[in-house]
Amino acid sequence: MTVQPQSSPVRTLECRGIRVEYGAAPVIVGIVNVTPDSFYDGGRHATTEAAVAQAERLVAEGAGLLDIGGMSTRPGHTEISVAEEIARVVPVIAALVGKVAVPLSIDSYRPAVVRAALEAGAQVVNDIHGFQRAPELARLAAEFGAAAIAMHFEKGFETAADDVIERQLAFFRRTLAIAAEAGLPAERVVIDPGIGFHKTQPQNLELLARLGELRALGLPVLLGASRKSVISHVLDLPPDERLEATLATTALAVWQGVEFLRVHDVRANLRAARMAAALRHATP
Repeated sequence: MTVQPQSSPVRTLECRGIRVEYGAAPVIVGIVNVTPDSFYDGGRHATTEAAVAQAERLVAEGAGLLDIGGMSTRPGHTEISVAEEIARVVPVIAALVGKVAVPLSIDSYRPAVVRAALEAGAQVVNDIHGFQRAPELARLAAEFGAAAIAMHFEKGFETAADDVIERQLAFFRRTLAIAAEAGLPAERVVIDPGIGFHKTQPQNLELLARLGELRALGLPVLLGASRKSVISHVLDLPPDERLEATLATTALAVWQGVEFLRVHDVRANLRAARMAAALRHATP
């Protein structure tokens, strides 16, 4: 199919008193991994001081939101204790609150970690299970007035014969039902197709080519494809050589109307996203 540009109205994501405008311009979500084993930058920012310095660099480069994680969710990752995950992320969040002007997202699927992060001042909950493993995360977001990123994570998706978009839309409708029951308004939810999670390479590529169709729910869409293995399967490159291909996915996503890009390299992706947005807005 031919990918057509999709227009986006200017809207606002409310994040505990911080308003993030999206639609007119792409929002870059900078990744801050306080981990020793993330697939690309594991160990680079594993101390509080290094993570805070990295976060400040990403904001200076143009990040409109920071996503802070203390446990890798890459394939084959080692699960750490809740206490250790809290010890990694809470000092970073506490140090950044009031120091940076952008919202801080906690990237965790464990309620105790998310609560600790929200109590430390985080303004966004990023759940890779889309509230369907722990509905309590939606209740926590509602309780604290936080926004939420809900990712598609569905075991068995890789063997399903359904249309990839229709199956994802059904998943996110369940996510929205959980959010509504928890008192979390739909306008505070961003959806993420979960590139690389329980998906085959053909499914990943098809999702990237059809991202605009996910906007049928009326929710903002986030793409997290930065330096992922979907690129390696095409180009056979290690993570540190996947920047150019990441920029291609960013430009294609923005062309389709995707509003949020979760990336490691903020400056380069912001430039690619702005150029793609200018071309999209110039298209009759």
